[in-house]
Amino acid sequence: MGALQSYGLRLQRKRWRIRALRKRRELQTVADRTDIIAPQDILLFSTQRNEKLRLPHFLNYYRDLGVNHFLIVDNDSTDGSVDYLVSQPDVSVWHTRASYKRARFGVDWLNWLQRRHGHGHWCLVVDPDEFLIYPFCDTRPLRALTDWLDASSIKSFSAMLLDMYPKGRLDAQPYVEGQDPFEIACWFDSGNYTMKRNRQYGNLWIQGGPRSRVFFRDMPAKAPALNKIPLVKWDRRYTYVSSTHMLLPRGLNQVYDEWGGEKASGVLLHAKFLDTFSAKAAEELERKQHYAASVEYRAYAQSLKDDPDLWCKWSEKYINWRQLEILGLMSKGNWA
Repeated sequence: MGALQSYGLRLQRKRWRIRALRKRRELQTVADRTDIIAPQDILLFSTQRNEKLRLPHFLNYYRDLGVNHFLIVDNDSTDGSVDYLVSQPDVSVWHTRASYKRARFGVDWLNWLQRRHGHGHWCLVVDPDEFLIYPFCDTRPLRALTDWLDASSIKSFSAMLLDMYPKGRLDAQPYVEGQDPFEIACWFDSGNYTMKRNRQYGNLWIQGGPRSRVFFRDMPAKAPALNKIPLVKWDRRYTYVSSTHMLLPRGLNQVYDEWGGEKASGVLLHAKFLDTFSAKAAEELERKQHYAASVEYRAYAQSLKDDPDLWCKWSEKYINWRQLEILGLMSKGNWA
């Protein structure tokens, strides 16, 4: 990378940090319990809107992994989720009615909270429908992973987003509050993924899966990106650029070898495709708060008219992380 490009990225990072500083004014504190955060605590940051059904399982899942405190921005929910979050002793909550889109899809809000509260901590940034799977997660807590990353001088950990779905129509099995979503959405695409290197930021850009196969089959280049870097040993100088797809400084994006490689990585099981999806897609299409004029939700709305079955004869039923490693979707690298 040339000196001019390096200088440009430094300026961009400064710009995003200043922007996050300004956007902090949009956040209203509802429950600030950050004074109980200990120096070695693992923190989780998230934005949410009307996710009351998902939140009980989401919080319990990450508590069981070893997350110590949750810092959540609520974007004007109307379903009682704020009251639920406030009732949880390990959750701090901020509320905003401001535009999700104008906050760079929530990135500015979370960049500020991470700068304010995440410095020196391992920080996990995920949505309420994303569930981290990492090597040995069935026997080792998240702390074991972060301790190994610290010992290996690794500051960021990648996880490919893996869309999960049921067999049959999405509305055939109702999801109930607190339920493990993968009791219903337990299938995934084991192949049909493409990747290329983003030369500007140095990260791999991954696309494919059922969203590319079904919703974006006529325009696969516009399918959502599946590459994520959700776990970072945060420093107040850092900033996410676009969702958790990439960060600055650029070196934090060096989480795969050139061709996917054998660096340790995980998977984010994505529980978007439940019976609640149609209503959520319709709401988000109307709000127009998502990327590229909500092109993703327009594609969903068009395809959902035909009640698609995302399952196909090549679908795999999820078993465990070792299955995902065998399929090449994640790697334990040299962590033994």
